[in-house]
Amino acid sequence: MAELATPCNKIVRRDFNGKETHMRHKSDLSKKCKIILASKSPRRKYLLEQAGICFEVIPADIEEKRHPNEPPEAYVQRLSKEKADHIAKEYPQKWVIGADTVVVIDNSLLEKPQSTEDARKMLGILSNRTHTVYTGYTICSKSKEDSVTRSVKTDVLFKKLTPREIEWYINTDEPFDKAGAYAIQGLGTFLVKAINGSYTNVVGLPVCEVIEDLMNCGVIERNLSDLMES
Repeated sequence: MAELATPCNKIVRRDFNGKETHMRHKSDLSKKCKIILASKSPRRKYLLEQAGICFEVIPADIEEKRHPNEPPEAYVQRLSKEKADHIAKEYPQKWVIGADTVVVIDNSLLEKPQSTEDARKMLGILSNRTHTVYTGYTICSKSKEDSVTRSVKTDVLFKKLTPREIEWYINTDEPFDKAGAYAIQGLGTFLVKAINGSYTNVVGLPVCEVIEDLMNCGVIERNLSDLMES
């Protein structure tokens, strides 16, 4: 029997005959979602949905600019905090998750490519080499006066790319809204030879660490007794 995670801690179990059984946390029957994802990233949204988290999406509109000589870990942590704080001020009763991801190689940050030539250059730099993906995240609540900010890093090794492979991938249009000009969870999976660290961190959110902090903050629980059939 397969399980499909959906928003609001709702789980859809589907057997081989296509029959669905719907399950969700008891707490979700009596109260609305108390978590906001301050990001428009469909990948972060997907990861939280797959983790069974009840949340709503309200993107934060802030300037994303690196300070001179700012280390990548500090940069993604700062942006994640600014994003979370921006939304938390408007929704003080909610818990807000902000996040930011960058790709780093040779002490240079590779963010989202701005052109075809930019994407081509990034993929050429990453070819046959190991780079590091940093994701910073913040979980905060103004009413609770509680906040957690962390960063997680993952090392990613690319295969040696031929010019034809680079051109093919660029022409899929997948690179253009991704840090480092690739999506490990999409067509870009063929680029990656190995990773050391969190896979979901490369996608855009280190789910294991985020879930642990949500639990430590008392935002969510993971108890089998909370599951019930509906």
